[in-house]
Amino acid sequence: MTEQPRYRVVIAGGGTAGWVTAAALVRHVGPLVDITLVESDAIGTVGVGESTIPTARSFHALLGINERVFMRETNATFKLGISFENWLRDGDRYFHPFGTVGRSMPLVDFQHFWLRARERGFGGGYTDYSLETQAALAGKFATGDPAPLSFAYHLDATAYAAFLRGLAEPAGVKRVEGKIRQVERDGDSGDIAALVLESGARIEGDLFIDCTGFRALLIEETLQTGFDDWGKWLPTDSAFAVQSETTEPPVPYTRAIAHGAGWRWRIPLQHRMGNGFVFSSAHLSDDEAREQLLAAVPGKPLFDPRLIRYRTGARKRTWNRNCIAIGLSSGFIEPLESTSIHLVMIAVTRLLQNFPLRHDMVALAERFNEQSRAETEHVRDFIILHYTLNQRDEPFWREHAERAVPDSLAERIAAYREGAMAWQGADDLFRVDSWNAVMTGQGMFPQDYNRMPALMPDADLARALGDLRAGIAAQLPKLPSQTEFLAGYCSAAKEVAA
Repeated sequence: MTEQPRYRVVIAGGGTAGWVTAAALVRHVGPLVDITLVESDAIGTVGVGESTIPTARSFHALLGINERVFMRETNATFKLGISFENWLRDGDRYFHPFGTVGRSMPLVDFQHFWLRARERGFGGGYTDYSLETQAALAGKFATGDPAPLSFAYHLDATAYAAFLRGLAEPAGVKRVEGKIRQVERDGDSGDIAALVLESGARIEGDLFIDCTGFRALLIEETLQTGFDDWGKWLPTDSAFAVQSETTEPPVPYTRAIAHGAGWRWRIPLQHRMGNGFVFSSAHLSDDEAREQLLAAVPGKPLFDPRLIRYRTGARKRTWNRNCIAIGLSSGFIEPLESTSIHLVMIAVTRLLQNFPLRHDMVALAERFNEQSRAETEHVRDFIILHYTLNQRDEPFWREHAERAVPDSLAERIAAYREGAMAWQGADDLFRVDSWNAVMTGQGMFPQDYNRMPALMPDADLARALGDLRAGIAAQLPKLPSQTEFLAGYCSAAKEVAA
C-alpha cells in the first residue's frame, strides 16, 4: 500500500489573521497536515485591531494560552466594555458593558422590570445594574474573586501577531518569506494550485487560506468571488490611526467618541495609547480629519497618522472552491464594537469544526458560508443601530437617521419600540443585554413592556432593584484599580515601539 500524501494548508499573509489561523490549526490538526504561511516583511499590516470582546478568552483557552504571558508580551490591558460619547447628541454618554445587566426571570428579561420602575418614577439608569459598568467607570479591575467580571483585552496588534508566531513556528508551522507574484489555478478544476513568489519559489497546497487583507488576493483577485457593498448603510470609508505616549493610567474600557462626520477611538495599553479617527470622506477631507485627530490626541504622537481606506461589506462567499478568506479579505465592518479579531477567531473555530481533508467538501462549504454570513450580518445590524438612533444635527448624522436600514434590523427596532423585546439567535454575537444597552443609550424607550412586572408591588420592585445596586456598590471597594492589578499580574516592559 502506498502512503497517502499529507494534506497541505497554505496561509497567504501574516498579521493577526494569518498567525491566529496558523496557531489554531497547528495546535488542533497539526499532526494531520503540513502548514505553510507565506508573508513578506516588506508588506505592512493594518495593525490597528487592538480591541477585543470576551470571546477572545475562550479562543485563547482553546489554544492553551497563558493569560499572564500573553498580556505581558502584548502590553495588554483589560476591557469591561465601551464608553459611547456624543453618540446621541453632544455631551451625552452611555456605556455598553460586557456581562449581564440586572437579573432576569425565567419568562421576563430584566429590562421589563427596569422599564416598569422607570415608569413608576424610580429605578435609575439601565447600566446602574451592571457591575462591569460601575467597575469600568471607577477604573477598577480584578480577575476571579472578589468580584467576577466579564472582560476582554486591549492589545498591541503587531506584538500579538509576533506572540502567536512564537507559538506556531515551534509547533510546526513553516513560514516562507516573500511576496506573492502569481496565484496559479488548476487548469481542469479551477481550484488554486500554488502561490508563486517573486523569488520564483512555488508553494503548492490543497487548501489555501486568504489572509491578504483588503487586497483579497486569492478570494477576489484570483477567484472573483464577488463582494456585497454595505456602504449604503455604513458610509464611513476612511480612518486615520496613530499611537501616542501615555499621559494617564489606562482605563478598563474603550472610548468611542462621535464627531461631526464619524467617530474616533481611544484604546489604552500598558505602554502607549492607540488613537483612531473614522470618517466619511464625502463629509470630511483627509486634511481636516488628520487635523482633528491630532488635536484630540492627549499625548505626543509616536509617528505620523496612517490613512486607511476601506469598503464596508462582505464577500458573497468566504469559502470558495479550495480557498477560505479569513480576516479583512473576507470583508470588513468598521471597528465600532471591536468585532474584527472575533470574526477571525470564530472563522478559524468554524474551520476546525468542519476541517476539510478532501477537495469536494461542497455541503460543508455551503454551511460554513451560511453561518459566516448570518453572523456577519448580525454584527452589521448592531453597528448600524448606533448610527440610525441619533439626534445629532450635522449632515452626516441626519442622513444616517433618515436612511433606511436592513429589514432584519428594522424588525428588531420595531419589536423593541413596541414592547421592549430583544433577542439573541443561534448565530448572533450580541446578547439581549447588549441590544438593551445600546437601544436605551441611544434614546429609544419602548411604547410598552411585558406587563408581568406590574404584578409586583412598587415597594417590592424598589427593594429588589435597590438590593441589586447595593450588591454592586459593595463589590467596588474590594477591587483594586486596573493599574494596581496590572502591576502585580502582568506588568509589561515599558518600551515604546513606534
